[in-house]
Amino acid sequence: MDYLEGLFLGKLWSDTDFENRRHMGLFVLYGLLVVSVVVFNFFFGRMLLGIGSFGVLQIVLFALLFLACPFICFRYYRMPMAGKIIILIEKLFKSYLVMSFTVGQMMRYIRIPKTGLQDYIINYLNSTLESYTEQFAASAGSFATVLAVLAGGIHVVLVFALVIIAAIVIPGVIYLLFVFLQRGYDWLISRFVIKRVFPTH
Repeated sequence: MDYLEGLFLGKLWSDTDFENRRHMGLFVLYGLLVVSVVVFNFFFGRMLLGIGSFGVLQIVLFALLFLACPFICFRYYRMPMAGKIIILIEKLFKSYLVMSFTVGQMMRYIRIPKTGLQDYIINYLNSTLESYTEQFAASAGSFATVLAVLAGGIHVVLVFALVIIAAIVIPGVIYLLFVFLQRGYDWLISRFVIKRVFPTH
């Protein structure tokens, strides 16, 4: 329970030491989860649990939850267990909306065709090797093919690695951006509204 409170409520509304610990594994796991959903949506042509659909309804829901957050959370520790669970479920749903937004954005930038994926990869490899062969042909002579294969192989591996790293890191960065925006807004409301209207909260 303390872990969930620290994860979803943050230090402003939670008294756990969640943020004093390193959570790099959680950051990576979240990125892998988002990538897995993107891969599922891409290959199966449908959305897993609706993740990836972020239209007007989702925007309105997220905006309402974003604006209501400090008023929902400021009495968290005075609530009965049922009330706390409802708040944590609401936080989980907001995280679901953030993930859905992230997946939808990532899907928009996928330029690889689902049909003929193998041909696309082979053509990319061939074009990369041909490009390096042309570069080395004048200077390397008979070794041009060998150098092209080495350079092209390194190029492909680096591109693949960068794509994987970006796909894992970007979802976490987007999530953290939403978290920081929420906490900044919560702090302002707590400082200038809640503490004045509810001074003993």
